[in-house]
This record gives sequence, C-alpha cells and structure tokens, in this order.
Amino acid sequence: MRKVSVEINGRVVEGEVEPRLLLGDFIRDNAGLTGTHFGCEHGVCGACTVQLDGEPVRSCLMFAVQANGRRIATVEGMAPSATELHVLQQAFHESHALQCGFCTPGILMTMEAFLRAEPDPSPERIRVALAGNLCRCTGYQNIVTAVRLAADRMK
Repeated sequence: MRKVSVEINGRVVEGEVEPRLLLGDFIRDNAGLTGTHFGCEHGVCGACTVQLDGEPVRSCLMFAVQANGRRIATVEGMAPSATELHVLQQAFHESHALQCGFCTPGILMTMEAFLRAEPDPSPERIRVALAGNLCRCTGYQNIVTAVRLAADRMK
C-alpha cells in the first residue's frame, strides 16, 4: 500500500492505495467524483480525460501514485459556481453538442486546455484537437460549433 495525496479541483484528497490503482479509480472512489468516465480503459476513447497540472491526461493510463503531490482538474471543477456553467459547458448546452453525455467530460477537459493554448482555433484545428476523443452519438459537428462559440465568448 502507498499513501497518495492529490489536489483535485482545489481540495486535497488522500488515501492509502494499491500501487496499481488507476488515477481514474482514485478520482471516482476516493474523491467521490464520478464525472470521469471509463470507456475503453486503453487510452483510446478519451472519456477518462482529466487535467494533470493543467494538461489533459488519460486517467485510465496513469496510476494514482504517479499523481501524488500534483494538481488534478475534473469536469466537476469546471463551473465557477453551483448556479453558473463554464463558458465551454454553456456553449455545449446551447449548441446541442452532446447526446448521451458519456464522452462529454473527457471532451470538455481536452477542449478547455486546448482553448487555453489556442484561443482562436479554426474548425479544422478543433477537429485535430478532438482526434483523441471518441463520440458515438453526435457526429462532432455540434461539438466543433460549441468549441468555436466558446472561443468567441472567451475573447
């Protein structure tokens, strides 16, 4: 067993875990944050994407012990308050950029970091940035529209 202390959405979460416990399982089980979803568990679908020190990572490919002492952001920490959505979340809502919603947390975590790095992306650049996130429902057009809308609003 190993002791792990991780800051998740500004709150320190500690636990004693098996060395092979996945970061996503730590987030879900130890922190009680269930917005991070497991899809393929091979790092392909992107559903489990969270931000580690501001950069998107697949929480199914990382052990909790590797995140010890670091900062994690999950979809639950995006909104500025309980009554207000993040600009990107609001754009997804308005643009009908989700259907079942299973992939949405991973896409939001990926796109939030992408927009910080590239604040005025073309639709083509958005599609390239989305390449690691699979959605079986939407066909991506509304997702691209939502990301572009959020980019315009964040200027």
